[in-house]
Amino acid sequence: MKEKEILAEYLPQHMVTPVYHWIIRHKVHLKITQSRKTKLGDYRPPDVRYPFHRISINHDLNPYAFFITFVHELAHLLTHKQYGRGVKAHGSQWKSNYRRLMLPFLEESTFPPELQPVIYQHLRNIKASSHADVELTRMLMQFDGGKRKTFVEDLHPGDQFLYGNNRKFQMLEKLRKRFKCVELDSQRVFLFQPLTPVKIVNAGKNIVQITGKQVS
Repeated sequence: MKEKEILAEYLPQHMVTPVYHWIIRHKVHLKITQSRKTKLGDYRPPDVRYPFHRISINHDLNPYAFFITFVHELAHLLTHKQYGRGVKAHGSQWKSNYRRLMLPFLEESTFPPELQPVIYQHLRNIKASSHADVELTRMLMQFDGGKRKTFVEDLHPGDQFLYGNNRKFQMLEKLRKRFKCVELDSQRVFLFQPLTPVKIVNAGKNIVQITGKQVS
């Protein structure tokens, strides 16, 4: 299958050619991977074993999330070319490259009308991960299709849920931006992002007494 045909399976049609040209211009080895809980994409610079730029993207992202994640990683590539390893991963240099790559698509109204203003706002205060931008993540989820998932923000204090490798937690309370939850086996307290997908197992249980240490 030709490269553009593969990209067309994951990207909006009108974004296939620009991404293809970026891949060719920067000699990118693009790998589409299984879903990873800790990241949507990844960039690795050339080394002795792999003498080319490598970008990996999770296969299960919707087309607009896939595109934004690719641009995020491409900005890392450009930053590495310009500055090497001497700058912060998500510092001002990376933000400048990311913004420069994204803006032409906004100016040409490439994104759906409901997504445009959210991305404009996103570019005003760029975060290290698109998942950390709750409003952008929430809007992108509208393009996922299928049944809506259950998120931490849907739970009530006392609700118990599974996360990760079937680790069992209980929701304790909502803080300003995140949700305070306790892992029932270890009694450690964790802070969850609102849009963390979970599987609820018991609703309305009594809140456990916490004796452990908080983990972000």
